[in-house]
Amino acid sequence: MLMLNQLTEEQRLTKAVVSIMGNPKYTALAGVLMIGDRNVVDDPSVPTACTNGRDEMYGREFVKQLNDAELRFLVLHEVYHKLFKHLTTWRHLYDQDAHLANMANDYVINIKIVDDNKDGFATMTGVLENGCYDPKYAGMDSAQVYNLLRDNQDGDGGGQGSGSLPNGQQPFDEHDWDGAKELTADEQRDLAREIDEAIRQGALVAGKMGSGGDRDLAELLQPQIDWREALREFVQNTCTGSDYSTYRRPNRRYLSSGMYMPSGVTEQVGELIVAIDTSGSIGQRELSAFLSEVKEICDTVHPEKVRLMYWDTKICRDETYDASDLDTLVQSTKPAGGGGTDVTCVTDYIRDESINAQACIVLTDGHLYGGWGQWTMPVLWCVMDSGKTADVGKTVHIKSRDM
Repeated sequence: MLMLNQLTEEQRLTKAVVSIMGNPKYTALAGVLMIGDRNVVDDPSVPTACTNGRDEMYGREFVKQLNDAELRFLVLHEVYHKLFKHLTTWRHLYDQDAHLANMANDYVINIKIVDDNKDGFATMTGVLENGCYDPKYAGMDSAQVYNLLRDNQDGDGGGQGSGSLPNGQQPFDEHDWDGAKELTADEQRDLAREIDEAIRQGALVAGKMGSGGDRDLAELLQPQIDWREALREFVQNTCTGSDYSTYRRPNRRYLSSGMYMPSGVTEQVGELIVAIDTSGSIGQRELSAFLSEVKEICDTVHPEKVRLMYWDTKICRDETYDASDLDTLVQSTKPAGGGGTDVTCVTDYIRDESINAQACIVLTDGHLYGGWGQWTMPVLWCVMDSGKTADVGKTVHIKSRDM
């Protein structure tokens, strides 16, 4: 029988990967396990383990401290960072508070691995046991955990996690956000496609082998609608009339039948509300991309006025833009807020201020304290990353990595 000290760290790492691939409950992960390079390193900058979302590195001295079950846990941990595309999807959280972003991602992963390994195949023991694990975060995504951690943080965080949390838990691995950012745009697109294809093939193989489904993989495989197209269609359908007809913009209702018919156009488009959730989970990059798209759409439908509301548990800022001001909307807007998330403050404000708008577009992470609100106008929910669907109006899901 081979003893651990008869195997090199490289051999033990390979053994762990092969063992995971041979476990029926991880059949669907086989393709993701094959993505990128995986190396044991003697590098002081990698004292434990890390990934840039594609490649994995494991510190030699850290590997020496782990038994086989703990090493399998560590490998699964890095692979799940890749599977969920954490280092691109949640970059905006890292820019706000690096330490809390790292913890949030680790809580999501570790809960899943612990819950899936009651048989002891992979264990969060030894030097791993003080890592981030708390069953109260079960079923949450990284943004929701991040917001709760931020609310409970002892100290202001200082943007780089200078505050502390009372339970003393810390990430046991490094997260190579800088390495992920160094990937070129083409490399990031290729990586995203490779991961998506690996998930698809893995789920197919797991299904054929009767290994059972994985809820997280099922959600990752759900087809995504282009949010820009959905946003444009909502505004054009809601904010256009039939004062006269034009063939310059064909009526899409008839195109699928091969008929080229004119669409209705009105020169009297009313007020459009854009309500932005500024509770903290939506970064500046995502906000700028969203507002740029709104501005482009308004150039087409020419609303009489765009009212831009920033909200958390109250309306923190209300800006209005006439048609002549829209060119400077992205540059001149001043986001405000940062508290909780209660969209009923928007509907209350609309009612109290007697605002008679033609439609409302809401950008939010979907983690709302008071429900989706009571609306008296058409509403489009642009829900970022959480996958939640509103029970009123229309919902389109946005992935921050696609913005």
